[in-house]
Amino acid sequence: MRKLRLRLTEDTPGTGLQLDAATGDPVFAYKPSLAGSPRRFRLRPEALEWDAGWRHGRVAYADVRRVRLSFSQVNLNTDRFLVEVWPASGAKVVIASTSWKSLAEQEPLDRAYRDFIAELHRRIAAVDCGAVFQTGAPPVRYWLGVATLVATLLALAGLVAQALRSGEMVGAMFVAGFLALFLWRFGTYFSRNRPGTYRPDALPGQLMP
Repeated sequence: MRKLRLRLTEDTPGTGLQLDAATGDPVFAYKPSLAGSPRRFRLRPEALEWDAGWRHGRVAYADVRRVRLSFSQVNLNTDRFLVEVWPASGAKVVIASTSWKSLAEQEPLDRAYRDFIAELHRRIAAVDCGAVFQTGAPPVRYWLGVATLVATLLALAGLVAQALRSGEMVGAMFVAGFLALFLWRFGTYFSRNRPGTYRPDALPGQLMP
């Protein structure tokens, strides 16, 4: 397959879906790392095509076996959403909702990502390939993470209690603040990434920007 060449794109009126100006195919692009090549995706009539530098590939909608939506936080201000597409053979395809912009900043592409992923789901569902649509982290990794989170929270709470008993108010406040930040960051991650399934025509709001 030849490498994709995305020309100037235009937004579909009323949506964030970008279309190739020459072919009319929906397109999406992001940079997974600051130094790496951009990853570009195109929804062809029968397949998802992509390229990243010299690498390129194609996944027919009829060959999709599993799709997973998940969530992560890049920093305090930026949420990052991911979709993973597993074909019947070959490596999975990953599409992210943020693009590296500088050493310390990732640019959210929320609207373009949301509409591109919704259209991808529509096309996969249209071929009725029997794909499984999953949410969040894999169950084993998720529940091990929850257990680790609970153990860490209990340990931090114990440190706060010990500092209060010792009259170390400053230390207690510091640990309590860290405990609150830890609970907020990881609590959000695990609440959104609970394992489950969804319908391709009803994308889960907690895993979409």
